[in-house]
Amino acid sequence: MISSMTGYGRGIESVGDLEITAEIRSVNNRFLDLVQKTPRNLANYEQQIREMVSKHIKRGRINLWVGITSETDKYQDLVLNKGLINAYTRIANELNELSVKGEIDINTLLNLPDILSIDIDSTVDEQTWLCAQKAIETALVELNKMRDAEGKELFKDFVNRINHLEEILEKIETISQSAPVEELDKLRNRVKKLVPDDISEQGRLEMELALIADKIDITEECVRFHSHNKLFLEILDNETSQGRKLNFLLQEMNREANTIGSKTSIAEVAHHVIQLKDEIEKIREQVQNIE
Repeated sequence: MISSMTGYGRGIESVGDLEITAEIRSVNNRFLDLVQKTPRNLANYEQQIREMVSKHIKRGRINLWVGITSETDKYQDLVLNKGLINAYTRIANELNELSVKGEIDINTLLNLPDILSIDIDSTVDEQTWLCAQKAIETALVELNKMRDAEGKELFKDFVNRINHLEEILEKIETISQSAPVEELDKLRNRVKKLVPDDISEQGRLEMELALIADKIDITEECVRFHSHNKLFLEILDNETSQGRKLNFLLQEMNREANTIGSKTSIAEVAHHVIQLKDEIEKIREQVQNIE
């Protein structure tokens, strides 16, 4: 069954007074592109996290956020940047000497950038890492549930649209069934008006006319188009998502539609070809959402 590339998942795990939250969002992308925003004390585990994600997801732009909170502030604390405060104070005094009047107080200092920083313990024990793993794993499972649910809806839409393509093709085949014979008759009548009846090599002329008429026959294109539709549905039933393969198949469908349009001289068929291409484009837009 196909899977969408868009979704959201969240996981929360606790150990002692420590709570770890993982949130994952995914959108369309040609390849797997993971962006991690995790506490610095989990920096050493970035590769393990990447491997966890790649086991669940094959394609998409993935944004992963992990947060750690603790009532005892086990892993982080606020630190006052005294050096920066001294620098700001010195500049304020210099401004006063230049007759620029004003006062600097605690509220002013606290609003200045980088006065406070978070001092994070760079180490994390094994129990905390296992807790983080569980949170990330839960978020990945929830993400895939949403992606699979959307994939089911996409599957229904694809089936309906492929069936619609089949209906349009059948109309084109019905209208075009007698087109080569009619075109041959038209060519004969034109030749009779332009060429004398006693023309030599009449048999060769008939053969040339038949070849010209045969060039407008769209039977092969319609057969291939039907085959592409059948293969499209078979790929949809595959256990793994096949977004790239479906996209390639749509290119082939569009090529057949263009050939049918270039061969036909029947206005009604040309109108149906436009419908074919419009439906193919709608399917192509949806295929971009498939993993």
